[in-house]
Amino acid sequence: MADHQPCSQSEDQSPQPSSSGYPFDVVDEESPGPSAPWVDPCPLPESPTRKRGRDESDEETAPGAKDIWVVETLCGLKMKLKRQRVSSVLPEHHEVFKRLLEDPVIQRFLAWDKNLRVSDKYLLSMVIAYFGRAGLFSWQYQRIHFFIALYLANDMEEDNQAPKQAIFSFLYGKNRSQRPLFHKLRFQFIRSMDWKTRVSREECEEIQAFDPDLWVWGRDRCTLMP
Repeated sequence: MADHQPCSQSEDQSPQPSSSGYPFDVVDEESPGPSAPWVDPCPLPESPTRKRGRDESDEETAPGAKDIWVVETLCGLKMKLKRQRVSSVLPEHHEVFKRLLEDPVIQRFLAWDKNLRVSDKYLLSMVIAYFGRAGLFSWQYQRIHFFIALYLANDMEEDNQAPKQAIFSFLYGKNRSQRPLFHKLRFQFIRSMDWKTRVSREECEEIQAFDPDLWVWGRDRCTLMP
């Protein structure tokens, strides 16, 4: 088919239930720390060891998306199909993300991370991708969900896991007793996404292109290099 010419082409400080059937408890503005929801007795799964290279192209379809087949070329009775990904991210998930960026705790956290070790533009794009997969209503997403999604993004993409521990300081201060509850909520969040935690570079760039002027997309590690 490659030998034939196609006749036509188409293109620094520190709920109504979800789709998984359980509610998320949220963190109160004045009293940080979620209450313990129902927790599955199984142990937390190990995070995948595969890291996505930021400069690598991703040929596989992101697991959180659906596939459709579209005609790429048509010549006589022969046609060539290509698989096209349909993202689970909707405009409402972008709006939720923008709303959470106004949260004072999240703003202080992003201001603290000046070196973008925990919250560069790709990791923040993954937060929106996870919102699209988790199946909650837009009004259910709260500060705790932002930090859970960002923590999970760092689990997936970063080799240096130490900086993400600052999330606990911004959420709970010096109170270490809330950390086990955070991890239980993280387990439930992953389960609500049907364990689909991998996000391709292509999907991250599509998310950024939806609102390219949003200020957080300027958080590029390349700009920090001398």
